[in-house]
Amino acid sequence: MEYIALLVCFMISIAITPLVKKLAIRIGAVDQPNNRKIHSKLMPRLGGLAIFCSFMIGFVIFDPVSNYYWPILIGALLITATGIIDDLIDLSAKIKFLVQFAAAGIVVFSGVQITFINLPFGETLHFGYFSIPITIIWIVGITNAINLIDGLDGLAAGVSSIALITISGLAISLGDTFVALMGLMLLGSTLGFLLYNFHPAKIFMGDTGALFLGYMIGVFSVLGFKNVTLFSLIVPIIILGVPILDTFFAIVRRIIQNKPLSAPDKLHLHHCLLKLGFGHKQTVVLIYSMSGLFSIAAIIFTKSTVWGSTLTLLALTILVEIVVELTGLISENYRPILRLLEGAKAKRY
Repeated sequence: MEYIALLVCFMISIAITPLVKKLAIRIGAVDQPNNRKIHSKLMPRLGGLAIFCSFMIGFVIFDPVSNYYWPILIGALLITATGIIDDLIDLSAKIKFLVQFAAAGIVVFSGVQITFINLPFGETLHFGYFSIPITIIWIVGITNAINLIDGLDGLAAGVSSIALITISGLAISLGDTFVALMGLMLLGSTLGFLLYNFHPAKIFMGDTGALFLGYMIGVFSVLGFKNVTLFSLIVPIIILGVPILDTFFAIVRRIIQNKPLSAPDKLHLHHCLLKLGFGHKQTVVLIYSMSGLFSIAAIIFTKSTVWGSTLTLLALTILVEIVVELTGLISENYRPILRLLEGAKAKRY
């Protein structure tokens, strides 16, 4: 049934997206070009509504059974309504954060929580009351990570799709039919929209789509991997490695530069790759490849021994550091490993 749901939501999304595009233009939900934007013409930006509607129709048709049915539905409605309003009138960052915390709180207080992890050597770490803030911060963090990476045609939709494929696939292997069904319905809805959003885009997902996708992926990742081993807890972090790291380094940059955390800049991963000379499509495909690599690493992580998992994590850490230095993600002067290699090369010759 999961694969039928994927196909149905995919077809619904293909049919709905052109209608949403017409609606966005009619009500003035358009993205104005400016010095931070890559596009140079007026673009409809309510495309996330097509993803949301396709998913919700699938939700009604396939009626997934879970105690978390209503909390997830209410949280999704709240976060999507906020995105629609923001695409129309540009809400302040403070209001969007408050709504994100409220939407995350709805599902967390319904029982969607990371309450403990099983440590190596048989020990168990219980989070107690900290499980509530930890899970809320995780969901809000992922929501904003997807939102921040939404800077090029098809980028957020593609990265989200790769994450959803991995989460759904692992859920199927773990026998979690609810997360698998929900993940594949959202995947179908996102892929249908991506046909219109890939470069050159005919419509943007806007905050309506970025907030909804980020919120749902955050919730699914908690549902799929809660109460697990320490190494398994790292799996959703690896799956969502690209948006998480982009957000993390954006925070580091703003702290170093003494700027507010909500201050915009043009130093996100996609901006840095464009600055290096890669084209629009090349940049998107490169980031897709990175996301795919992280997802493969996450799958290896679940199948490996403790030593295998440790080596995988070490290799990923070195790879991330090299990418950060090559792209100037923190700053153009931050190049410790590259300088070390250059110094070793100079001594050799």
